[in-house]
Amino acid sequence: LNKNGGNDKDIRLPLSQGIAGYVATTGEVLNIKDAYSHELFYKDVDLATGFRTRNILCFPIKNEENMIIGVAELCNKVRAECFTIEDENLALQFSAYCAISIHQSMLYKGVVDAQNRNQLANELMLYHMQVSEKEALRLAENHRYDGAQEMSRCSFLPRSISLKDSPTACLTFFEDMGLIRKWRIPVDALSKFILMVNRGYRNPIYHNWTHAFSVAHFCFALFKTCQEFGFLQELEIFSLIIATLCHDLDHRGTNNAYQVSSHSVLAALYSSEGSVMEHHHFAQTLCILNSPGCNILENLNAQQYTDVLDLIRDNILATDLSHHLRIVKHLQSMAESGFDPENADHHHLLLCLLMTSCDLCACTKEWESAQAVAELIYKEFFSQGDLERAVGVQPMEMMDRERACIPELQLNFLDFIAVPVYRILSQILPETSDVYERVMDGRDQWRKKTEEIKRERGLNLLNTYRDEADQ
Repeated sequence: LNKNGGNDKDIRLPLSQGIAGYVATTGEVLNIKDAYSHELFYKDVDLATGFRTRNILCFPIKNEENMIIGVAELCNKVRAECFTIEDENLALQFSAYCAISIHQSMLYKGVVDAQNRNQLANELMLYHMQVSEKEALRLAENHRYDGAQEMSRCSFLPRSISLKDSPTACLTFFEDMGLIRKWRIPVDALSKFILMVNRGYRNPIYHNWTHAFSVAHFCFALFKTCQEFGFLQELEIFSLIIATLCHDLDHRGTNNAYQVSSHSVLAALYSSEGSVMEHHHFAQTLCILNSPGCNILENLNAQQYTDVLDLIRDNILATDLSHHLRIVKHLQSMAESGFDPENADHHHLLLCLLMTSCDLCACTKEWESAQAVAELIYKEFFSQGDLERAVGVQPMEMMDRERACIPELQLNFLDFIAVPVYRILSQILPETSDVYERVMDGRDQWRKKTEEIKRERGLNLLNTYRDEADQ
């Protein structure tokens, strides 16, 4: 709480630090008579809140199994210089009631989460159509796309493939990557899975099935370009193509911040975990895998099954750009030192990098395609901005059709996000140097457009001055 009694923001400390951290790790009671003279006291909390701490009684909260589930602190005893032994005994008795309350609140949260999941499941069933056995069989019987050789290039435009042919192309990805044979995937199950994923996408302007197919295609093209991902484990490759295909399942055309600010059902279910939409995309992936006739993992052993689901989850969560920004320094460090196939952290980082590279692949295409897709992205952004404005919220500039300058915004996005991604990718995988070059070519086009707009603004401003002078 701040000095006015309001709650400005959470203050988080590592578990191993501070008075609360000491009690949480040792289970001991700390009775501190003079806070500022104690070595564990963290003064910045007082500075941040405006509160002045004199003395502290900190004690653990333990459940019936004597496990520490929380820590409580009492500060500034009234009408006394410090807390007493009697206060310590009373606090430990009080902690038992705290433990019961925490347990009950967790049970309640579980009930609420179950209700939210049920609501989402009902919504999904009402919204999406089921795939008939006839449809799945038709796809399974015609599972080769004629232009497979052309698709193996990273420069290929997956949006040139019709919606009708895209499921067949997806089957070709799995076949040409050797996954059907390696993991003994029944073709009829894979066909139904792909069609269910197709139906699992709503139809927002950008985050739809076409985007998912494009992202999966780029994964396939990278596989063909980069030594068939020989530096990755086979299960990692399997998880990668599934994650790219499913990474935006049931996207609503709005971002994580909108879900939280609008208090949506998704935010109620996932906001405590962060990456609201990405957690939902993974949950929908599991929903489809668990649908009758769609389990393409059915021939994996128990350990492989667990591992691939963990990998799919991590890969989908990696498409949250806030996650990417947290690890970009580690990616750069790995690029400078070189990828180590024996390093588990390097495997995780590389998978994250590959997911981000695939997700942003629209900017790796020729200029006309990259520009057209960028316009779709901003149209979707503007739709969210319109929703925010309708409820009295001022949208961010990139979401505001009245203020946004697409070339400037896109140039900033390339400079701060996309260019570093593909530069690091080309450092680790030199075979992708042409991908990086196309991104830079696109950047040059956006730069020229930005300069044109600035010149026009300057001329308009000059004409305005002249008009005012004439008057």
